[in-house]
Amino acid sequence: MSHPSLWSLLAFTVWTLLIVLLGIGAPRIAAVLARQAPPKSFAADVPHGSDRYRRTMRAHVNCVENLPVFAVLVLLSRVTRLESSVFEALAVAVTPARLLQTSVHIASGTNRAVLVRFWFFIVQLVCFFGMALLLALGD
Repeated sequence: MSHPSLWSLLAFTVWTLLIVLLGIGAPRIAAVLARQAPPKSFAADVPHGSDRYRRTMRAHVNCVENLPVFAVLVLLSRVTRLESSVFEALAVAVTPARLLQTSVHIASGTNRAVLVRFWFFIVQLVCFFGMALLLALGD
């Protein structure tokens, strides 16, 4: 993979998988194995777990919602053979912003944390729109 945007997409994907595996799956498996919860006790429409656990679930959903958008943009750049250092820079900026947004989301639910993670989300949106514009312009 010679394009940094592809590496960024891979990193975003792995991050999304790690959040579900370590942040959601591991605590659920541990609770079932320790007989603290039956396997069927994790219904998505019923709040369960600590505040941090629930924030982790929401942060994972946020990743899942944004990953397809990012993937489409990066893959379109490859299909159209777009060669743009600006596009690549925008794509590379997405993943650290996503990692920081997710980390802040999981770490705290305070008003300050919500504002901080919102700004990391804005960075991603600006990158997405910039990437889309570059694709539309073919430059």
